[in-house]
Amino acid sequence: MPHPFFSVVICTYNRAKYLEQTLRSVVSQDYPAEKFEIVVVDNNSPDQTEAVVFAFRDQYENLTVRYFKELRQGISYGRNRGVTEARGEFIVFLDDDETVDPVFLKNLEDFYTTYKEASLTAGPVVPVYETTPPDWLSPYTMRLVTGAYDKGKEIKIVGPKDYPGTGHATFRRDLFLKYGGFNTDLGRKGSSLLGAEDKDFFFRLIQNGVKCYYLPGATIYHHIPASKLTENFFDRLTYSIGVSERIRTLSESRKSYYKRLFSEVVKWGASIVLALYYTITFRYPKGKKLIRFRYNVTRGMICFYEK
Repeated sequence: MPHPFFSVVICTYNRAKYLEQTLRSVVSQDYPAEKFEIVVVDNNSPDQTEAVVFAFRDQYENLTVRYFKELRQGISYGRNRGVTEARGEFIVFLDDDETVDPVFLKNLEDFYTTYKEASLTAGPVVPVYETTPPDWLSPYTMRLVTGAYDKGKEIKIVGPKDYPGTGHATFRRDLFLKYGGFNTDLGRKGSSLLGAEDKDFFFRLIQNGVKCYYLPGATIYHHIPASKLTENFFDRLTYSIGVSERIRTLSESRKSYYKRLFSEVVKWGASIVLALYYTITFRYPKGKKLIRFRYNVTRGMICFYEK
C-alpha cells in the first residue's frame, strides 16, 4: 500500500464532543482520499472518544482512519505516538477542538509541491467563540488563551518570535527523525495546563536552521468554550506557563533558567507600560489582565510546586 502524502494526527483527551466536529471537517476535504490518512491518538480518555472514532471509521470506509490508545498520560506522549504511527510524508497536527476548511489539505499540497525545500508550515488560527468574549481580552492575552495567529495574507518565512504552536503546524516527517520528538517532561497531562513542549521542539528546529513558512491558505478554526474565558482558567493557564518555563529552562541549564528570569524582568517593564496605556485610554480591564498575566507567570517560574 503506497504511503499517503499527509497524515492528519489528532491527539485527544476527553473531548468527544469537539472531536466529532474536528473529524467531520477533515473527512469533508476536497482532496483525494488515497492521499491522506487520519491518525487519532486517544490519550486514555474516560469519555466516548473511542466510540466516536469507530463510528466515523465505519461511516467513511473509503478513508483511512486509524485509532490508537496511548496509556502514558500527556500530550507529548500522544504526539510522539502519532509521529511513530504516521505513514505520510508530511504530518499535519490538529487539536481536538479545531476545524479546517474543505480546501485545507489541497492548499497544503499546492504549497509543498511549489516550495520543495520547505519542511515546516503554519497557518492562521481564527478563534470561534461559543460565548461573548470578555472585555479583558487584548492582542497580548488573546494568543495565549485562544491561540489566535495571523501573519497576513502572503506566504512568508516567520522569525523565531513568530513560530507557531503545534496545533496549526505541518511538519515533514523526517524532522522528527533528525531532531527527536516532544519532551515528555513538558506539555499537558490530563487536566493540567502545563505547556512549553512546542517551544522546546521548535527551539531545536530553529537552532538547526529549519525555516517555518507562514501559509495563509491553511486556516485553522479554534473553538473556544465559555470555560476557557473565565478568571479561574486564565489564572491556571498563566501560572502553568510560568511553571512550564521553569521546567523547560532548568532542563537545559541553570544559566538558561536565570536568563529567562532576567527576560521576565524586562517583560514586567513592557507590561506596566502597556497596562498604563490601556488605563489612560479607558480600557482598564485589558491593562489589569496584563498585570495579572505577568504576575502569574512570574509566580510559576519562582515557586517550586505545581498548582
